[in-house]
Parts: sequence; structure tokens; C-alpha cells
Amino acid sequence: MPQQPQTRIQQLCEEINQHNKNYYVHDNPTIPDAEYDRLMRELQALEKEYPELQTPDSPTLRVGAEPLKEFGQVQHQIPMLSLDNIFDDAGVEDFDRKIREGLDREQVEYVAEPKLDGLSVSVRYENGIFVEGATRGDGSKGERITENIRTINTVPLKLEGNIIPDVVEVRGEVVIRKDDFEKLNHTRAEAGENLFANPRNAAAGSLRQLDSRITATRPLTFFPFGLGEVSEYISGSHWEILQQIASWGFTPSSAVKQVTGAEELKQYCAQMIEQRNSLDYEIDGVVYKLDDINAREELGMTSRAPRWAIAHKLPAQEELTIVESIEASVGRTGVITPVANLKPVNIGGVMVSRATLHNQSEVDRKDVREGDTVIVRRAGDVIPEVVSVVIDKRQPGAQSWKLPEQCPVCGSPAERVEGEAALKCTGGINCPAQRVGAIIHFVSRNAMDIDGLGDKLVEQLSEQNMISIAADLYDLTAEQLAGMERMGEKSAANTISAIEKSKDSTLPRFIYALGIPQVGQQTAKQLAQHFTSLENLRTATEEHLLEVDDVGPIVAQAIIKFFADELNQQNILRLLASGIKWPAIEKNDTNQGHLFTGKTVVLTGTLSSMGRSECKEKLEALGAKVSG
Repeated sequence: MPQQPQTRIQQLCEEINQHNKNYYVHDNPTIPDAEYDRLMRELQALEKEYPELQTPDSPTLRVGAEPLKEFGQVQHQIPMLSLDNIFDDAGVEDFDRKIREGLDREQVEYVAEPKLDGLSVSVRYENGIFVEGATRGDGSKGERITENIRTINTVPLKLEGNIIPDVVEVRGEVVIRKDDFEKLNHTRAEAGENLFANPRNAAAGSLRQLDSRITATRPLTFFPFGLGEVSEYISGSHWEILQQIASWGFTPSSAVKQVTGAEELKQYCAQMIEQRNSLDYEIDGVVYKLDDINAREELGMTSRAPRWAIAHKLPAQEELTIVESIEASVGRTGVITPVANLKPVNIGGVMVSRATLHNQSEVDRKDVREGDTVIVRRAGDVIPEVVSVVIDKRQPGAQSWKLPEQCPVCGSPAERVEGEAALKCTGGINCPAQRVGAIIHFVSRNAMDIDGLGDKLVEQLSEQNMISIAADLYDLTAEQLAGMERMGEKSAANTISAIEKSKDSTLPRFIYALGIPQVGQQTAKQLAQHFTSLENLRTATEEHLLEVDDVGPIVAQAIIKFFADELNQQNILRLLASGIKWPAIEKNDTNQGHLFTGKTVVLTGTLSSMGRSECKEKLEALGAKVSG
């Protein structure tokens, strides 16, 4: 049975908000742009179909994430909005058509420019003097990074020329050029320091240093792309505004071009794809903006993006290299994935040495063998994958490759997941490769919500044999944590406090936290409501499990198998013995006439006595269907 729209929308909102935080706050994106775009498009489609389910904090209404607390905040008088995306020529034609129809014109002029892969900032001048610099942040307010911006040579500290407004904000992208990036990494390698993964991460990390002296040592370049707040009229043409910005002492990208109509937009994109590798900076797309400033006012904007501009994402980059070996890698959920170890190759400025082969079916379909010459693509410019094999270059005697029948880590039998192409280790948390993943899931926000126990700390604790199952967390002491890397006494005490706080939970959260295969948040809620206690669930038969909505034979068998595992049983007993508890649940029976049974409750605004998430859980426990 497909997921309920409300549940899926909630999941997408939580996932996208976390990815926004990873990207904009931590400068550490964990998924490719293409996957983020897919999640956003899915959410936009669902909210369009079910507008009543759109919440005020939906990421479709936002741009990025909150600024770091270490920096002061700057309120953008003119919001720094994000841009909607298109991916092909049809998208270009549709964008041009909507502009022409909205303005009732036969033809429209645009300014096309490369979409630089860096960090967007705004630099403010008063009476021609640089006074403030800020990141885009969440679009309405950003981080004050004035002293760091001051170190960038391509940002003039005093504007040149005679036509200078009393107040003007120049907006643009801070990047590190390809040659400068290579020199920077070479210097770091000689000094024994960690290398940056790519120019974007290097630029963002450099610009958001708390010590501006560090920023000053980094080869940052600022490329302007427009204006924010301005006290005087400059021009009605974006193209002319860029010329004026250049006259003040800035250096716009030489690839910016004035074009007319959809055909010239498509020609510009094709030109950028052709020149991509020869450009001296990284780009991940091109941007089209309506040139007529006054006409922009007619078209307006959505709460997230202007209607007069669009970002055209470029295709992923590909390179040839050689598969030196293929190995079976065990993921955190036990899925065994074939991974190609490659002869290192530079793809889009990143050295790639490993690429996923997804599963055995994909290995067979593409017929990838050790020693093969292959085309490798960085999907979304992040995750490398093998696209295809160059058969003509295959060496004689190359053998087909097969996944092992046993887990390469723990030796447990490997079984194919029913209905899927994946092969999975049956060892569960007996397998060292799965233990860390199980614990990371257990402490996650939607599970036990233990703040301070991030992925890296959990991995460190596991590596030092301080934890092997989730129950071990409740035996940790502040003294033990204080000895971990980057963990002081105060942080250790806060983490222990968070672990203690997590003991007051709910049954749906605890069931979800256990990491039972096939059991997500919604299924965990339904199981809790149906069985009302953990003991009833642990002893349930397949027949009883099938009475629960969304639970089919595969899910039922996964639940039974999970609770039958001896190590899982020990883990649960120790967790309960540690003091984890939750309020009793009354079985939801419409005949009992609960106050909220069969009713939908809408939550909006700020609640005075509890968070919305906690309130939602309490209402659902009383039979309510909760909506935003």
C-alpha cells in the first residue's frame, strides 16, 4: 500500500531540511544535487496536489538554513532568493514561454551566466566604503562575515568611479579557481594537512572561518552577479547594471552574455557544456535572468524563487578510467554492494578512485569486469558511478564478477532481499559493519533523538570497543566521552544528559529506533497503536501482524525474525533495564468513543507548553489524525 500523502510530505520536509543544514550550515552535502532536486520536485508535486498539507515551515517556502550562532546575523533588506531548476531544452522553452506570456511579448532579452559552484554572499557599501559582508543564510538573514570578506582581493574596499549610490549591496559568488585549488591542496599535502575534497567545499570552509587570518591565506575570488539593496536608480537593464558593477572595481565572469529568446539560451548552455573543462572555475549549471528590471516586477516571485530567473543544471561529467578491482562492501543496513576500485581519475575537479556498481543485476547488465576500461560519471557532481564498459578495450581472459554468498565482514550467509535486487548480510548487529549503522539510527532525531551523538562520535566509540549495541550507550560516563576526539568536559556532560533524557520516550519512537527491517516511522506508529505494548508486539504471530495496516507478509516476517534474534533480545532487555519508558497506550477502538478518534487535528503556529512534534505524538496516541 502506498504511503499516505501527509506522511510522505512530512518525511520529505524533514529530509530536505536536514540536507539544507548539511549544505548551507556545515558545508558538507551528503547527497548529490540531482537527488536533492528529485526530493524537492517530489515534495513540490505533492504540495501542489494536496495544498492543504503544506506546512508553514516547508522547505519549498525556504531557501537555505539558519546561520551559525557563532556569527552575528544580518537581515537582508532584499531577500537573497534561491532559483528554481530546469534540466533540459524543454525546460528552457517552457521558461521562455511563461516569460513571454506573462509580459505579452513576442521576444524577450535575457542575461545568461555560468552558475558558479561556491558560496553566495552580499557585500554592502555606504558612501562607497565597504562596511559589511554576509552569507545568503536562509535568504532573509545570513551570517555576518565582514572581516573574512575584507581579505578577498577581488572585493574592493572602496568603490571606484563617480556614479556611486549612498548605499549599495553587490551580490555574487565566492569561489576558488581550479589552478588555485590545486596549489592550495599541494601546499596542504606538503604540510601534512588534510586535502579539500573540491573547490566548493574549500571556498565555503575558508569563507566561514571564525579566524579571518586563516581566510586571508586562502585564494578566494568574488564574482558579482547582481545587486541587493540600493539607494539610487542604476539602470533598467540587468546587463547595464553588471557593466556598472564592473566600473566600481569588480570583475564579473567573462562568460556572462546577453541573449535573446529560447534558442539563444539553449545555444549558450551548449557552449558552456563544451567549455566547462576549460573554464578556470567550477560550474554546476547556467543561470538565465530576464534583462528588463521593470518587467521583473510584473512577473513577481514565489516565496522561494523569482519567476524571472531560472537555473539550468548541466549534465553530470564523465571520464574514462580502469577498474583495478571489484570488492563487496557492506553498508550500515547490511546491504552488500559491489564497488569498483578505479585508477584515480579527475572528474570535475575531484579525484575519483571508487565508484558504486549498485548491485549484482547492474554488474551483470553492464558486464563490468576487473581490468575493464569504463566510463565513470559523478552523478549530481557528488557520487561516482560506472556508466558503461568500453568493450573494445577489454583485456583477454577478463572474468565475470559475482557477489559472495557470505558476508565478507562477518561470514554470515548473504540473502537476496525479496522483491529487490539487493543482497543482504543476515548477521544483523552481530555483523560489525552493521552495528555502527544500527546505533546511528537508534540515536537519530526521529528515533531516540539523542543530541550530541553524531555519526563520527558513534564510529569512534565503536572503534574503541566502548559500544557494540545500542544498550551500551546507557552505560557510558562523562569521563569516557571527555576522552574522545573533539569532546570536552562540557560537551561530554551535555551528551550524557541527552542520553539520560532519551529514557522518557514513546512506544512508536522506541519501535522505530530498534531498526527493524521494513519498519519505518508510520509502520512503527501503527504497530504501537495496534499492539499497545512492546511485549504484545514481540510475541505477535504473523497472523496478528497482518491485521495491521501497511503490514504485509514480507514486513511481518522481518518483524518476527528480528525479535527472534538472541542479540536483539539481549539489547532490548538491557535498554528496558536502563530505564527507558513511555506512556501507556490505549488501543484505538472507535467503539470506545475517544475524544479525538476519527478526527483530524490541525497544528499551526507556536505552542506554549510543548513542541509541535511532541504534541503531534500525544494527539496520535489518542487516535487523532494530525495535519499541518
